Amino acid sequence: MSRTRIIEAKDLVGQSVTLFGWVQARRDHGKIIFIDLRDASGLIQVVFTPGQVQMYETANRLRSEWVIRITGKVNARPEKMVNPDLPTGKVEIEPQELEVLNEALTPPFPLDTDGYEIGEESRLKYRYLDLRRPRLQANLRLRHSVIKYIRAYLDAQGFVEIETPIISKSTPEGARDYVVPSRLYPGMFYALPQSPQQYKQLLMVSGFEKYYQIARCFRDEDTRGDRQPEFTQLDLEMSFTSQEEILSLIEGLYSEMVKELLPKHHLSQYPFPRLTHQEVMDTYGTDKPDLRKDKKDPFELAFLFVVDFPMFEKNNDGSWTSAHHPFTMMKKDHLKYLDSKEYDKIYSDSYDFVLNGCEIASGSIRINQPEIQKKVFNVLGLNDAEVMEKFGHMIEAFQYGAPPHGGIAPGIDRFVMIIANEPNIREVFAFPKTGDARDLMMAAPSSLSEKQLKELHLKIDKK
Repeated sequence: MSRTRIIEAKDLVGQSVTLFGWVQARRDHGKIIFIDLRDASGLIQVVFTPGQVQMYETANRLRSEWVIRITGKVNARPEKMVNPDLPTGKVEIEPQELEVLNEALTPPFPLDTDGYEIGEESRLKYRYLDLRRPRLQANLRLRHSVIKYIRAYLDAQGFVEIETPIISKSTPEGARDYVVPSRLYPGMFYALPQSPQQYKQLLMVSGFEKYYQIARCFRDEDTRGDRQPEFTQLDLEMSFTSQEEILSLIEGLYSEMVKELLPKHHLSQYPFPRLTHQEVMDTYGTDKPDLRKDKKDPFELAFLFVVDFPMFEKNNDGSWTSAHHPFTMMKKDHLKYLDSKEYDKIYSDSYDFVLNGCEIASGSIRINQPEIQKKVFNVLGLNDAEVMEKFGHMIEAFQYGAPPHGGIAPGIDRFVMIIANEPNIREVFAFPKTGDARDLMMAAPSSLSEKQLKELHLKIDKK
């Protein structure tokens, strides 16, 4: 007999079904054994009586989280026994066959709570058990729904999903790279991408015009509640575009997604406000203000675009760094300040997307002219030779008819964290790292064998 999902059994009264799943709980009432059976679709009650001796003896051995198969008849529950809080609460299973597929050790912590009361180290060490919680199952299914909606929306807008490399070149883009040693080229290294920034710009040079991907990104930074060493973003880029077109696209995507996927949520304001960097700093003292009318309302979503950021920021040593990243285009009438070296007067065509006081995206119109790109790198302290060594592929590509282009990269993790009302992004990752970037389940990072080190031409400096 083929498998029936538990949720489907509620509509099959009088029929025989075969169910597979985990023992959620066991209750004994006199000689009657009640088992709550769980699969990914839901929960259902199974009732064992002493009449079928062999099956009853097996049922008497069942414990929490054992994996079993049950074939039985779907019966309507007596009216007084209906559970209105359970989708399958009007039915129960009268078993005819019971097979134990796998026994289970007693879990190291309860699985029938929301899990917040359990230490994070224990939860992450046994994450495959922690993920059995309905809360975390719901978070990951919500994440799936968000990504599915994004793909469908952008497909309808004519975007093409294109994957870009995971191992690439280490280039100075602001954060610290994760580096990968090359076995074939001793002393040489790849890097994991901080973002697909350079590749997506090169795709615009390639003529695709509308690109996106659900991109995995890697940054070797200190972690915090809303950051992980690896994270996921919606990465998109458009040719022959404008700041207003990009912001309108994002406004449409997120407002429609909230309406479609989040019926309990409501927008604080629509259209989304557009405020300059100067305005938010003067008014709120931060570039990511929380504009909710009632900050105690978990279902209020206050989206905001912050525009017109400074192009450069001064470091403590007096040198200059990019406020956004080095591929950001400045306001056209500010080009003159690049030649006069009045860098503090230059504002960029960049923008942030903010939700409930969290930055969930950054974007900009990009530089597409090689001479301007060289000058920006010069401001950041790179001489012409260093520019060509590190970014020669970009400079060269811009010489072959690079169209005007721009884009944005909203974070998937932070958005899902906010709409799921979770305290940190680890609650919306399947297998997150700890706050100090360790994977307790896999025991990573870990050491390499001497053979591996030799193959990679590496030696460990033991202090």
